[in-house]
Amino acid sequence: MSFLTLRNIKKSYFLGKEEFPVLKGIDLDFELGEFVSVLGESGGGKSTLMNIIGGLDRNFEGEVTINDEKLDHKQERRLDEYRRGTIGYIYQSYNLISHLSVLDNVLISLDMTTMSHKERETRAKELLEKVGLADQIKKNPNQLSGGQKQRVAIARALAPDPQVIIADEPTGALDSQNTAEVLTLLQQIAADGKLVIAVTHSQDVADHGTRIVHLADGKIDDNKRIKDAYPVTNTESAIKSKPMSFMASFQNAWKHFAHNFWRNSLIMIGTAIGLFAVLLFSGLGNGINAYINKQVGDLANPNYPLIMKNVTPNAKGKQGTELMQATSQALSTNYNSTTLSSTLIKKIEAVKHVSSVEPGYMFNGANVAYGKIAVTTPQLNTWTHFKSSSQIKAGHIPGNGEVAVDKKTFAQVVDAKDWKSIIGKNVTLTFMGYNSENQPIPVTMTLKVAAVVESSQASAVVSTNAATMKKALKAAGANTEYTFVTAKISKTEYVKSVTKQVNKIQNNGQRAFVALSIGSILDTINTIIKLATTVLAAISAISLIVSALMIIVTMYMSVSERTKEIGILRALGESKRDIRRLFTSESLIIGLMSAALALIMVFGLGFALNKALYSIAKFNMIQISFGNVIFAIVIALIISFLAALLPARRASRLNPIDALAAD
Repeated sequence: MSFLTLRNIKKSYFLGKEEFPVLKGIDLDFELGEFVSVLGESGGGKSTLMNIIGGLDRNFEGEVTINDEKLDHKQERRLDEYRRGTIGYIYQSYNLISHLSVLDNVLISLDMTTMSHKERETRAKELLEKVGLADQIKKNPNQLSGGQKQRVAIARALAPDPQVIIADEPTGALDSQNTAEVLTLLQQIAADGKLVIAVTHSQDVADHGTRIVHLADGKIDDNKRIKDAYPVTNTESAIKSKPMSFMASFQNAWKHFAHNFWRNSLIMIGTAIGLFAVLLFSGLGNGINAYINKQVGDLANPNYPLIMKNVTPNAKGKQGTELMQATSQALSTNYNSTTLSSTLIKKIEAVKHVSSVEPGYMFNGANVAYGKIAVTTPQLNTWTHFKSSSQIKAGHIPGNGEVAVDKKTFAQVVDAKDWKSIIGKNVTLTFMGYNSENQPIPVTMTLKVAAVVESSQASAVVSTNAATMKKALKAAGANTEYTFVTAKISKTEYVKSVTKQVNKIQNNGQRAFVALSIGSILDTINTIIKLATTVLAAISAISLIVSALMIIVTMYMSVSERTKEIGILRALGESKRDIRRLFTSESLIIGLMSAALALIMVFGLGFALNKALYSIAKFNMIQISFGNVIFAIVIALIISFLAALLPARRASRLNPIDALAAD
């Protein structure tokens, strides 16, 4: 019973509308164990017939049956499966892949089998030993003789244990000795129960087979059996084929990438520079944000909004400006206009999510004296939770009858070396309060130093608590109404909403308060910094567009250079998807390597810059977050993947026959 049959195979080529018939109705039967030589002159249709049998040519008339099953040449996936599991090719020009070693050239046909990696490697080595190349497995094809190359091609064809071996002029480029060796191998293959179909011009080669089919002018004019087919004992292959896995495609892409590493390194460097610039500006933005947050956080607690009386007529909601206006009046002779009555304070307490309010005072110019040392500070205020406890460098928050003094302008003036020694000592505090007629009244207090503070503010501030201040004002006959309050919010997430609600409270038709959370200021600053760093990063990202174009050009060049390789891989059974994946995988490798190089650059330079800037700001200004790292990797992969799509698509759409014919 025939294993392979051809019925009424017709094939024509067209030049414009003019038809040129090549095959004019071929009927043939092939059995396993045969070594069939297809003999004929050039242009007689031999190669075309082999391409149809091998599942490479889909555009013809007629029917191909394999093992009693019709082969539908319209189903491309079925043809890929057919070439993977049934067909093995041996070419006159060897068609080895130049950047792969001898072993890898054989392994590539085994990548589309169910065998494990160890099993594939063992079989490849066994086949190379069988063809006499056990000592050549690490060499590249360009280091082999013609006969050795052909034996590698034979080993590759045999590797997946196909039932049909198609040999296209297998001895055409060999000397007599190598020809004899190759013909002996082909006879052994047929004797092992395979169907060997050899295309040849040589009668001597044809005579080594079991049958000669002579093709002339697109027709069979002779079909002569020389000897009986070899006996076949087992037609089932022990090796099962399967589509190529992603990992196998990725490994093959890596091998080509490594082969062209220095050319690819230029693209990687270009892409890495773009990613590096984006990461550097992002890291700088992170660092500046963190630095400002720390500085503002050292100045004030962002979870406690500061509330003062609104003194700006027709206020338009610019809290920063209005707060400065209120502060200015509180520290001037118009002090009483800024005080908060108990009625106003109750309105604040009534706001939803306000747990309590902490009132306070603010005065201009306090004199602090210790023994013969007297220092005038620009501002005196009471300690509330609005202040950050991180300001305290020694001691504790001042209680009744206590005061916190500034480290630089007072404590170190008293004792430069042992500035903490001022804690527990009594100091005299003198400042100006105001009576009901807004007239200044001197107020003097003797207080114990409870803490030494250091603020990021340029001006030094002395603080006591509200109860101590109120007692002293009352004793001096000054106005004891508070000039600001700090609101305690039940939960941090309500700070912004409470601040907005307080700013909406009306009193006598006017906005009553100016409420400002340091968190709101930080949000504004952070937004500005983020916008600035985003713009800078976006400008830097222009280089990534150039990098993408470089990758596209390189991939198109690679497609042109590897056209024959694409044809070889398709003949071995790789699908269009496998070819696309081969090129996109190589591009993704370039992207990953670029991201890795960019990360090395930015962490290296970031470390150096942080070391240089730390002596100035005492802070790491370049802060690369985990999110920045992930972003760099993801954007590199996206760019490289998108850049490879068109070249990969072009590679996959190449006609395998035309690709194999490429130089």
